[in-house]
Formats: sequence, structure tokens, C-alpha cells
Amino acid sequence: MSLFARRPPASAEDYRAAARARMPRFAFDFIDGGAGTEAGLARNRAAFADALLMPRALVNTDAPADTARAFLGRAWRLPFGIPPIGLAGIAWPGVDRILAAAAERHGVPYVASTPATDTLEALKAAAPRSGMFQLYVGRSEEITDDLVTRAEAAGYEDLVVTVDVPRPGKRLRDVRNGFALPLRPGPRMVLDLLTHPAWSLAMARHGAPRFANLERYAAPGAGARSLAELMAGQSSGRLDWALVGDLRRRWKGRLVLKGILAPEDAARAAAEGADAVMVSNHGGRQLDAAPAPLAALPAVRAAVGPDFPLALDGGVRSGEDMLKALEAGADFVFLGRPFLFAVAARGAAGAEALFALLAAELESALAQTGRTGL
Repeated sequence: MSLFARRPPASAEDYRAAARARMPRFAFDFIDGGAGTEAGLARNRAAFADALLMPRALVNTDAPADTARAFLGRAWRLPFGIPPIGLAGIAWPGVDRILAAAAERHGVPYVASTPATDTLEALKAAAPRSGMFQLYVGRSEEITDDLVTRAEAAGYEDLVVTVDVPRPGKRLRDVRNGFALPLRPGPRMVLDLLTHPAWSLAMARHGAPRFANLERYAAPGAGARSLAELMAGQSSGRLDWALVGDLRRRWKGRLVLKGILAPEDAARAAAEGADAVMVSNHGGRQLDAAPAPLAALPAVRAAVGPDFPLALDGGVRSGEDMLKALEAGADFVFLGRPFLFAVAARGAAGAEALFALLAAELESALAQTGRTGL
């Protein structure tokens, strides 16, 4: 019996290790990996490792800390949420809906992704109060327009537009593993599947991950290859400030731009009518040389002023990390990989346990630094 079977994981890194043991290598690497040499991925974590918090002594922190946080016009029970995650179902069947429902229960945001493995309508039903929708502005104007129409009809009030994917990032782990959609298992991948029976059997029962939001736009009878090609078209260089302006005029709810690192871009986003910016380098999955979001955050905050809503995504793994991001100028934080690994390791129970673990870590960090709340 493994260590993780005997006792629950004690950290996000423990969940990652447990997921790695349960998942085939190609699936784990797809989630865990980054672009190029993965220097950017490492930089995200190094920024948090290098940031320090000054403890303050002799403050009465006996009562539980207040971890509620306002963001985008709403009060949330915790200052963190789950960002958009493409093809999340590669971690475990049904993970999108599991995380949407968990976010709803815990009173935090859940951002449904365009390349989710469940439909935006189903995910909004699972998270009626917490759900937001992430949009890729792809090559097809018709598909982009219809996705926005569907989001409006489903009742989403927040549209999160990803702006940092003009081209797909080159992820060397995927290249070396031969990972592409549709899957074409060679001898190495077959052995990988056979040596991870729990994951393989779960996928066999549920079916391979699919781009559920895009299926209606494929030709009748289109196979997995056609859907993969359709998803590839959602990486487009045509998104510019003019299109952001069009979306701002079209979308009546709150508009968030995700993937901004340059202070000048953040200032312009505010001037163009965005309601918030998510400072992010796509989890280190796009430009290997991009700065870490935590390192970029202070200059972005200075550019937009103290009152403009800023979120941070990238490298957050603990409650202390959350507090570091908030101290550096974020109003809110998002973390994705740890939740995928928690579900891959332990299903829906893993998501619940990770929420409790992160909330406890955050409360401890507040008390250790002499804070009674956020």
C-alpha cells in the first residue's frame, strides 16, 4: 500500500505526487508541463519561493481569521478560485463538473473553459452563482460569436477573454511523449496505459476527453481528428484591441482580460473598459521567457492604480503563496493544476480536501503574520 493510500496528502505537492503515480505519463505531463525548456514554469514557482512574509508578534489571532474577499462586485468566501483549464478531463473523467460543483459549494469562482470537456451550459448549471466563462477568440468569427451568445443564454455574467495565445506554445514533453489528439497509442503509450489501470479503466468507462463546447460546430459525423483541428483554430493571432472593444460593446456583463503581464497593456485594458485583468503567463505554457506573474504584479498594480481589480494566476500552490500574491498587489488569486491533481488522485473527495487544506493554510499564514483577516 502506498503512502498516499494510508494517509491523506498534506500539501498540493503531495496531491501532485499521488496523481503522478495514478496517471499515465503522457496525461500527467500534459497537465504538469510547460513551454520550451520550462524555465518559465520554474520561474513561476521561484518567484513565490523568493518572496517573504514578515511575521508580526503579539497580535491576538485566537479567533478564526476572516478570509472573505470582494472581487468583481461580489463577496467570495475565500480569496481564490479555479481558472479556465483546457482539456481538463485528461486528468480524470468528469473533472470539469466536479470542480464547478466544488467551487459552488465553497463560494469561490469557477471559470469554465472554451476547450472544457463538458459544455458551458452544463458547467453553469453546476455552478450557477460561481460560474464564469472563458473565451478564446478563434479564427472563426461565427464560432466566437456563437460561444458568446451561448454564454449569455446560459446566464454567465463574467466573460474572461484569454489574450496570450496568438500561437500555441511548444511543449516539449507532449512532443516527446507523442501526445496529440486524437490519441494514436504506440507501444510505449500502450504500456503506459497498462501500467496505470485505474486511470485507463475510468477513461474506458467514461470515454476519451472531448472538446464538448465545439462539437456542435463540427461537420456531422466528424471524428476526433476534426474536433482537434477545430480546437487548434481557437489559437488565433487576430485578437487585438479593436476586437476587445467589439467584445466590450457586445458583452453586457463584466469583462476580464486574462494573460496580461506588461503594465502598459494593463493600463490600456482599464482604459478600454475591462472590469479586471488577470496577470498570468498561462501557467508557463506559452512563452518560456515570459516573466513570472508574481514578479510582474507590482508594476501592473502601479500602472492601473489601487482600485482597479487585479487577479493573479500562475505558480500558486499554498495558502502562504496566496497571501504573498495579495501582499504584492493582487485582489484575488487563481490556481488550476493543484485541483486537477487532487481530483486525479482522489476524485471528488480530493477537490473537497484540497479546498479545506488551502483554506487552513491561508488562515494559518494570516495568524502567523499577525492578521485577523484579509
